[in-house]
Amino acid sequence: MTLFSMIRLILFSISIVFSLIVLGLDAYFLSVTVPLQFYFTFSALGVATAVLTILTVPIMLIVDLIRHGAVTSMIVVELVWLSILWVLWVATAGEAANGFNLYFPRGCIYATDDPTANAYCMELQAVQAFAFLNFFIFLGYTCTLLVLSIISASRGKSVWTSSVKQSTFLAPSSGPVQQVPLAQYSGAPAPGYTGTPVSQPQQPGTYTSYSGPPAQSPYTQPQQFQPVHNGQQQGIPV
Repeated sequence: MTLFSMIRLILFSISIVFSLIVLGLDAYFLSVTVPLQFYFTFSALGVATAVLTILTVPIMLIVDLIRHGAVTSMIVVELVWLSILWVLWVATAGEAANGFNLYFPRGCIYATDDPTANAYCMELQAVQAFAFLNFFIFLGYTCTLLVLSIISASRGKSVWTSSVKQSTFLAPSSGPVQQVPLAQYSGAPAPGYTGTPVSQPQQPGTYTSYSGPPAQSPYTQPQQFQPVHNGQQQGIPV
């Protein structure tokens, strides 16, 4: 398991815990308001978003652990679905912040006058805080995964249809294979080779040097007469 895969497991586990907290708080708000024939928008949206997160995120983790090549484990599917989740979470946090500013504009200052209203105020603050935390978790993870996938694709290794567990995003790219030109063979022919070696044609303007004995001219120089001297006087005595 790579480092990024471990970070993914930790972040998803934290988001599930935060979703359980938001689900409990918003379910409590619904149980209080529905009998009165109304409900808060943030509570209904929070319950729906938390249920989707609790149902889908553990399935993504479990399927990725027990099965390779599943559709739910593909990076492109994960990016699309987690983008939907962080949009839902930021909408939940925005609705909770709007409700807090509408019903408790001065903050939670009703501890002595109305403890119940003060408890509602603090619970609404908790919904707002955990919704924003889930939004930051999913947004940060999605942006990081998208950037790493683009970097890997730019290096010639597409990871869009693979899982995070099997992907090595920052692995060095394998450069193009260099072709080594074939060198001319100048060694002796193999044993048993009876063919005639093919000589390369000479290029025009090139000449070979002759290293043998010089060629004899057909015209020989006349030999000079040299008298033989054997110790006796030569010539005609006077």
